[in-house]
Order: sequence, then C-alpha cells, then structure tokens
Amino acid sequence: MEISTGRALARNFLGQSPEWYKLTILSFLLVNPLLFFLVSPFFAGWLLVVEFIFTLAMALKCYPLLPGGLLALEAIVVGMTNAEQVKKELASNLEVLLLLIFMVAGIWFMKQLLLFVFTRLLLSIRSKTGLSMAFCLMSAFLSAFLDALTVIAVVISVFIGFYDIYHQVIARSDNETAANQDPQTLEKFRAFLRSLMMHAGIGTALGGVMTMVGEPQNLIIAKAAGWNFSDFFLRMAPVSVPVFLCGILACWLLERLKLFGYGEPLPAQVRTILLAYDRESTQQRTRQQTMALWVQGIIGVWLIFALGFHLAEVGLIGLSVIILATAFCGVTDEHTIGRAFSEALPFTALLAVFFAIVAVIVEQHLFSPLIHFVLQADPASQLSWYYVINGLLSAISDNVFVGTVYINEAKHALESGAITVQQFELLAVATNTGTNLPSVATPNGQAAFLFLLTSALAPLIHLSYGRMVWMALPYALVLSLVGFFCITVILEPVTQHFIQLGWLTTPLLS
Repeated sequence: MEISTGRALARNFLGQSPEWYKLTILSFLLVNPLLFFLVSPFFAGWLLVVEFIFTLAMALKCYPLLPGGLLALEAIVVGMTNAEQVKKELASNLEVLLLLIFMVAGIWFMKQLLLFVFTRLLLSIRSKTGLSMAFCLMSAFLSAFLDALTVIAVVISVFIGFYDIYHQVIARSDNETAANQDPQTLEKFRAFLRSLMMHAGIGTALGGVMTMVGEPQNLIIAKAAGWNFSDFFLRMAPVSVPVFLCGILACWLLERLKLFGYGEPLPAQVRTILLAYDRESTQQRTRQQTMALWVQGIIGVWLIFALGFHLAEVGLIGLSVIILATAFCGVTDEHTIGRAFSEALPFTALLAVFFAIVAVIVEQHLFSPLIHFVLQADPASQLSWYYVINGLLSAISDNVFVGTVYINEAKHALESGAITVQQFELLAVATNTGTNLPSVATPNGQAAFLFLLTSALAPLIHLSYGRMVWMALPYALVLSLVGFFCITVILEPVTQHFIQLGWLTTPLLS
C-alpha cells in the first residue's frame, strides 16, 4: 500500500515531466536550505537564480510556473526573502500585471479583425518575398501597440485554420483529385508556413522594442524612468529604428537567397484551395459579423490614440477595450468573457513568481558585485556592458525577468548616487534594447517565441526547437550587432539632437 502510494505521488509530482527533470527539481529543493544555512546566503541566492533560469530554459519539459513557484515558495520559507518584500515588488509593478490581465484579454475580443487582416495579406500578395516582408511589418506594427504574445497567438490561429482547410478539402475530395496532388505539396506548404511564422515572430521583436507596451519589461523600464508613451519611443528610436530597417532588409535577403530554411513559396495547389474556401466564407458572412469587424476597427483606432496620448495606464486602456468590444459586438455571457483571460493568466502568475525571485535578489544583494564592476567603467563602457550582459542572459532565459532585475539595479545605483540621472536613462535604453533584441536567438528568450514552440501549430509544420534556433540565427546576429553599434556610437549624439529639436521635454544629457 505504501509503495503504491509513493508511486502515485511520484507520478503526480510535475505530471508528465521526465523523471530526470523531477529528480533535478527535487535536488534543488533539498540543497538550497542546506547551502543557505550552512554555507552562504549569497551563494544560495545565486544558485536559486541559476535554478530558476534552468526552469525557464526547460519550459518544454514543464511550464516554469510549477518548478519556479516551488523554488520561490522555498526561498520565502527559509528566509532568502519574505512575503512583504514580494508584495512590495508586485505593488511596484502593478501596471505590468494589469497590462497582461486586461490588454491581452481585450485583444482577444478583436481577434476577428486581426484574423481578417492576416488572411487578406496571405491571399492577396503573390510574391513570397513581398508576403514575408508584409507579415514582418504587420507583426511589428501590431506588437508596438499590442502584446507580442497576442499577435503571435492570432497568426498561429490563422495558420492552423489554413492547414486544417487544406486537409479537410483533400480528405473529402474524390480519389482522382487527391491523386493529382504533388506528394511534396504538404512539405512545401509546411516550409511556407514555417518561414512566414518566423518572420512574424521576428516582427514582434522589431516592433516590441519600440514602445512601452510592446513587451512587459518595457513597461517596467518606462515606469522606473518616468517615461510616457512618446518619451519611450523617442528615447529608443536611435537604436530601434536602425535595427528595424536592418531587420526588414534581412527578411528580404533571406527570402531572395533562400537561406536558413526561408524562401519556399505557397504551392499553387494549396493557394487554389484556400482562395476557394475564402470566397465561400465571404459569401456566408452575415451582416452582424461584418458590423463586428467595423466596430473592432474603430476600437483599434481608439486603442492606438489612447496609448499614443497616454490617456490612462495601459492596463486600464485594455479594460476599456474589453468593455467596448463586448458591449458593441454582442458578447454578454460570463463564460465567453472568461475565455478571454485564459491566455494571459498563466504568464501573469509566472510573472508574479519572477517578482518573488527579484525580491530574493534585492534582499541578498546578489547583483551588487556585478553592478559595481559595470559602474566602475567609463560611461560609454557601462552602456556596452549593460547591453551585452542583458543580451546574453535574455537569450537563455526570459527577457522579462532579466529586464526587471537590471533596471531595478540601475535604479538603486541612481538612488545611491553612483550614477547620474542622465546615465541612468541611457542605461535604461541599453537594458530595454538588450533584453528585446538578442533574445530572439532562442525560444527561451521571449514569451511569444516559447508560446509558438509549445503551440498546436509547431508539430503540424515540423517546427522543432533546433529548427527554430537555426532559422532565428541570422536575425539574432543582425539585430544584436546593429543594436550594439547603435548603443555605442549613435545613441548619445542622436539623443542630444532630439533635445536640441525640443522633442524631449526632460534633458537626457547634461
């Protein structure tokens, strides 16, 4: 009886995760208290951070909320931090939590419009190079005003829909029609969808770095620096705009040269099937559905206007989108409204665990030696080091976590008088660009990329972890290197020019 109970408990612990992964997490939980009490709280705290990064890197084995949450709970129990400090971190980042809860849910009610836009793109542009650039540009634009995770979720929904349409048509066609299909058509279709999906994913990074709502850590950085929407855009522009242009150029080159798995066009047989299905769907669209598209378009204009003029906190603007979209699109039952929150809440809970780990870093002063090393360098080198360190960590772990830690450390350095306000604001730019650009190198770096890898679409189009890293490699190199050049060479003189033009209301440089 005891043996069977133990086996059941072992199977229940972290569910279907591999046995080696379960044993690794258990060893973490056993070792941490011993190191904290018997060796060094500082060393134990650093080990906890490494363990948490490990759970992020192994997200495909188990969603990080579970093992990361266990580590955070243990840290509070043994005294690495306390519940009050965690509460303080959560309270100081309330705007980010509101962004994830309300903005992502609000965009869920605008999916019809986004699906319509991406469908029109896919079927209207025949050139694969032009289509790839259009998807990249559209994803960048949407991610500058919406959450990147939501944009990726919409594109995934579109592609799953097209994949299902193709299979349904082939399945119900007669034997002669099925026999006329090229045996390689499905593989070409998969390659086509893979490349477009990766272009769209990169587009979310290109647009997400530009504004304070593009990524959750952007909002944390903007709050720490006291920037509004337009301030954030202008301060990032010396880096984000050149990176954006080079990213689009890289998209064009990859498609034209057919490198790294890009360049496969939409097979003619598949295009014929999708066009026929789209015509049928358009004919069947009701007047109510058409009106809903117009309403969502108007709400989209309101969203951009409200964000651009900073009429309210981002999360509250998202709540207004929920209210307007549900009221004027006929969504009135609680069950349907509840589904809109299901996409964002797991990541919101994970972000709360992030802040618990941040509380450990604050309590144990874990980053103080590294920060002192960076701050001892001259101001220009400080920017370079901040960008490089943020980029390397963001490529192997979640960029929200890294961005939160480093902007907090820079703020502490400012409050202690170690750096000036002007240098702090430059470091904020380096932190934001460092966490957004190199993080495209692996699925671990950005929540949108990890969401794609764990989605139902990935196995359908044969998008594995290794293939995703390979296809992201040229983009990661271009974005990272151009970003580094801009941080070290362009940022300060261009910002000074913005000040002279009167575009920045507070002086960044003395």
